[in-house]
Amino acid sequence: MADKLWFLIPEIWLFVGVVVVSVMGLSRRKMFRDLLPLVVCVFLVGAFIITPLLYSEQRVSAAGLLMPMLGKYVKMLVCAIGVILTMLSVGLIDRGLEASMSAGRTRFDPIRVNRGEYFSFFMLSIIGVMLVCNANDLIWLFLALELTSLPTYIMVAISRPSRKAQEAAVKYFFLGAMSAAMFLYGFALLYGATGEIELTKLRDVFAAQAAAGGLNRVAIVGLILTVMGISFKMAVVPMHFYAADVYEGAASPVTAFLAFVPKTAGAVALILILSTVGWAGHYGNGAHGLPREILTALWIMAVLTMTLGNIGALLQRSAKRMLAYSSIAHSGYILIGLIAGPPHGLNAVLFYLLAYGVMNTAAFAVLASFERKGEEIESLADLAGLRHRYPVMAVAMALAAGSLIGFPPLLGFTGKLYLFIAGVDAGHIALIVIAAVNSAISAFYYLWLVGLPILAQSTPQSETVVAKSVVWPRVAAVVTAIGVVILPLFAQSLLKASQAVTVERETTVLDVTLVDDQPKHPTSP
Repeated sequence: MADKLWFLIPEIWLFVGVVVVSVMGLSRRKMFRDLLPLVVCVFLVGAFIITPLLYSEQRVSAAGLLMPMLGKYVKMLVCAIGVILTMLSVGLIDRGLEASMSAGRTRFDPIRVNRGEYFSFFMLSIIGVMLVCNANDLIWLFLALELTSLPTYIMVAISRPSRKAQEAAVKYFFLGAMSAAMFLYGFALLYGATGEIELTKLRDVFAAQAAAGGLNRVAIVGLILTVMGISFKMAVVPMHFYAADVYEGAASPVTAFLAFVPKTAGAVALILILSTVGWAGHYGNGAHGLPREILTALWIMAVLTMTLGNIGALLQRSAKRMLAYSSIAHSGYILIGLIAGPPHGLNAVLFYLLAYGVMNTAAFAVLASFERKGEEIESLADLAGLRHRYPVMAVAMALAAGSLIGFPPLLGFTGKLYLFIAGVDAGHIALIVIAAVNSAISAFYYLWLVGLPILAQSTPQSETVVAKSVVWPRVAAVVTAIGVVILPLFAQSLLKASQAVTVERETTVLDVTLVDDQPKHPTSP
């Protein structure tokens, strides 16, 4: 246990930040409250720096985790994107209240100020993702996933002073509770089928069951329920219904947070759960060893998620709802990597999480930079002719949308290319063809986000759109737009960083592999 505690130092450091931010948020001095985003960034950068120092070869070998190197990549990723998301959130909470207090119309009331609470929940959710990486038993995994989700319910509710935000929070909470019950029941069935809760022991029991003729039927049902319940975090069909309403109801910075942080937690959790079954071929009835029932479920979920997500986005005239359905579609692409398995599939998933975090945050950063009549912009019509007054933001949105399409040589193209290569290498040609068709469909609606700001003429409605007084969301938009262009130059280095995560895991699974005399690359579920 002591060997595992080393890997919790970044989380402990961020928890100290939670306490500091909570106390500062209650200060009567506006200067301290205004410093909250900077303090959050300091703690996130500190965790980013600390993380690689902890993952020495000796500690990794002694930890006994299923995928001990997973945390190094994912923790650094969420901390880096977390800094950008913090920049989006500057000036979001208590803006009207702070203006009223500054003008002397309202007295300071610690019950009414929410900035400290918002950034505390912001950091707690990031801590939850980081704890998912360290999970080596089902109880830890459940608590970490819930720590990721529970703060986001409150973040949605307090992000905007409107009924729409409160309604979105209620929907999100109740559907989140349903998903938690589903994967918790799946965990219970896994325990009943194996008598174990530790992931490494689950892997060994599953290998023994496979050698004896196949996985226990109870274990299969438990795995399917677990996968479906966790897929709520990623907005995967059929657990996607909340996405459009919640993304629209929340403020744009919170929507950007929801699109990346819970999605990353869900993807990492699925990697861990599927790793207990293994892709090494000792089942012989699925891709790289995935049981056929699990493979079929993932296949159906991937196809439906890509297709329904893109078709839903085509029907939208709200930029936020369009990006919500887009987020659903991208979760389908991520499932391709999970189906393909190691080494290429999981590497591609981890790289794609980075790519999606950068390009999706860039799009929401542009939306978070503007307002119309005191309210944030939502309609596509609000973006018409943006180049006339804010050319840099128009270019940033065009680059973000082009990358989300997968237009070469932008970052999204590189991410999709790795996923498609992994799928082809695993023999899932039909799945890749469906994904390619869906990518083509997505071009129809993403080109609206390219054409309206760059090519369209201003309208009376778009003329009333003005930049917010806070500059940091625009800075975040520029930084992420530059990242969309520059990061593909370092794609090989970033992919190598993700490969370090899966080498140890793959070796571990092969250690319990029996005789592999089955075809390596099935072409269908």
